[in-house]
Amino acid sequence: MTPLFAIIDTPIIIIIVGLGVLLFGADKIPKLARSMGEAKKQFEAGSRGENPQPPQDQTPPATPPSAPPSQPPQQ
Repeated sequence: MTPLFAIIDTPIIIIIVGLGVLLFGADKIPKLARSMGEAKKQFEAGSRGENPQPPQDQTPPATPPSAPPSQPPQQ
């Protein structure tokens, strides 16, 4: 075991994770981890010379609600 890993033990890891939750918020951490993973994949693909594909957006594009057809007033 290297000396660096001997210094980082469980209480320190818990403190680091707690500070991360306080700084970013619990709902932002999964999004942050996902974006870091995507960036790592793109970096590795770029360093190998491959053409990385852009990430697929999981939400469909927003479409405006269709307006009802306008009819002339009846007399």
